Amino acid sequence: MPIDPQDLALVAAANQGDADAFEKLYFRHRDWVLKLAWRFTGNTVDAQDVLQETFTYLLRKFPGFELTAAMTTFLYPVVKHLSLAAKEKGRRFSTQEDLPEPAADDFVPTPDAARAELAEALGHLAEDQREVLLMRFVDGLTLDEIAQALALPTGTIKSRLYRALQSLKDDPRMKKYFMS
Repeated sequence: MPIDPQDLALVAAANQGDADAFEKLYFRHRDWVLKLAWRFTGNTVDAQDVLQETFTYLLRKFPGFELTAAMTTFLYPVVKHLSLAAKEKGRRFSTQEDLPEPAADDFVPTPDAARAELAEALGHLAEDQREVLLMRFVDGLTLDEIAQALALPTGTIKSRLYRALQSLKDDPRMKKYFMS
């Protein structure tokens, strides 16, 4: 995914001190950041904290921030790091009995049978394979963008994606979704 010209223009304006430009960047990318953070943390409260921390981090980059990749490619490792830190912090300070019930507004998709099968199959993938698969097919990142976001060679990304797809294809629950 090439760098969005609108993001480039907003970054340039924000570098000049235009607060409205930063606000527009926030509104353009907040939903994506929130969904990604929720995917890592598994709850709305932590995901919202990560959203806030992500854009605080981005704001500190101005002035002088240079967008050299798609904004999602730049933000992905930030969101991942902050999400995993929030999840770990939650684990350190909570026991199972201390965990609150999910809030009614938690982003929890209502799974139908196929979605439940897919979620279960994805749960059996190695974490590195699942991450690459989701980045490619849920986030829509190219292989090169994934490689850049994860700071790995493109060949490693291709290999992980191939192994993930092969594992899904070999999973008896998923066979009906793949053409032979």
